[in-house]
Amino acid sequence: MAANSQFAMAVHVLTLLARSGEAAVKSECVAGSVNTNAVVIRRLLSQLNQAGLVASQTGAFGGTRLAKTPNAINLVDVYKAVCCGEVFALHGSPNQDCPVGKNIEAVLCNLQKEIDSSVTVALARYTLADVMESVEQA
Repeated sequence: MAANSQFAMAVHVLTLLARSGEAAVKSECVAGSVNTNAVVIRRLLSQLNQAGLVASQTGAFGGTRLAKTPNAINLVDVYKAVCCGEVFALHGSPNQDCPVGKNIEAVLCNLQKEIDSSVTVALARYTLADVMESVEQA
């Protein structure tokens, strides 16, 4: 099962934009750093723009820059901007005549809520500035 890389890619993009300061960065340049297609980056930037984390301008002199300072960008906000869905998905329709099947969804749903809450709490402790500092030290 493949993991969704949207969050990791978004943090990468935001860190790159933060290092660029006030200069607007073209999606092609960002794509080169992430090693993906510029179309993928533009879709991601659109999500980050909707969340108010970046500001983009089209045209010859266009590009994208951070909409907030790195200290004001919390990783939980990045996660919420690009990650849809829970850590794991519940499967189809279990057999309700089975003692496990009729109860498993409720048990897993509660576990899923607990895991999602833990992820949110952990990410809320970090900002983009923290990531930048770690990248610089690596």
